[in-house]
Amino acid sequence: MDTDRPPAPEVSHTCDGQPHERRRTLSQRGESRNKLVFVRKSLTDRLLFDTISVTLTPMLKIGYGAEHEQYQPLALLEHVVEAEKAGFDSIWTSDHFHPWAHTNAAGGFSWVWIASAAERTKRVEIGTGVMCPTIRYHPAIVAQAFATLRNMYPGRIFLGLGTGEAINEVPLGYSWPGFKERADRLEESIKIMKLLWSGTFVDFRGKYYTLRKANLYTKPSSPPPIYLAATGPTVAEMAGRHADGFLTVGAVAEQERYNQVLIPAMEKGAKSAGRDPREIIRGVEIYIAYDEDYEKALHAARFWAGGLVSAMQKFPVSDPREVEQHGLLVGDRQVAQAWSVGTRPEEYVKQLERYVKMGFEHINVVSSSPDPIKAIKMYGKHVIPYIRSTYAR
Repeated sequence: MDTDRPPAPEVSHTCDGQPHERRRTLSQRGESRNKLVFVRKSLTDRLLFDTISVTLTPMLKIGYGAEHEQYQPLALLEHVVEAEKAGFDSIWTSDHFHPWAHTNAAGGFSWVWIASAAERTKRVEIGTGVMCPTIRYHPAIVAQAFATLRNMYPGRIFLGLGTGEAINEVPLGYSWPGFKERADRLEESIKIMKLLWSGTFVDFRGKYYTLRKANLYTKPSSPPPIYLAATGPTVAEMAGRHADGFLTVGAVAEQERYNQVLIPAMEKGAKSAGRDPREIIRGVEIYIAYDEDYEKALHAARFWAGGLVSAMQKFPVSDPREVEQHGLLVGDRQVAQAWSVGTRPEEYVKQLERYVKMGFEHINVVSSSPDPIKAIKMYGKHVIPYIRSTYAR
């Protein structure tokens, strides 16, 4: 079955892309794919003389995931301020009504929080990772909200979208449509938002939404980049037609299906719309739980165990207490693998390095570490400098 949206967190819903205001020319992208040989210095001050070939990525960006399900809004603000100091380029914030767990869970509203996060930071780009703009939200209201944010914070706001999850819609009394309807609604929503951002007094009549001379009197400084999350070909193809970026999750990226099904679908969609698929940013969301104490890191990652149960994604489960109970059946080994539980910075250098070598240009790091600030500072001291000096140009 083609769900086209990843469950959280092993196959978590995410958004792809690299928020930026200008597009790279093909010549710029082509010239960046140079090869070089270098001597690598290890993170523990010993020299490892590895002669390897690497691909330089001029616009490589590393994002930080701000998960409202796990942390209260004020704590998340502290995290993103530290993430900016550590050198992260973007903040991807989840957009949930219900979280994927019950005990010690949180549930802040992402739109309000984005404005506060943008005010407390200066450089990082901020957006949803990801949001469903089709059921509990009307796409015109999403367009208005993100036009306002992009107007207030020019060049810093993006919009990550997906087909949604029952856990966020069913509690509000909505029925949970099948995948085809959700995908069709998503495509209509994207068309509506783009029309409202660029046009005036818009009329639109689709299968699910109608506009009658609708006008946004506050326009964005420029249209917010749109990034579509997909784990199946339908939304991957949609990303090719409409999106600035296409993002999947690590568990999918490492399967043959990614290169054999998803990328061809995205390329097909781009070509059908007269677009060059090389101009669509490829991103991936990955998961970590870091601490010097392995058991502490593993315990922190278990917060997300319920999301690893595939039934939680396939059926309209909407009660976090039920999700959490199913999570008790998930073994520690599965959690540790899904969340890259580790104790040494070298492990996370290798993790990011693997995805850079696979050609991803934007990597979003979601942390379930017991001490989030410590994990952020570890990235800022060890991981980000190494990745940038080796692969960014």
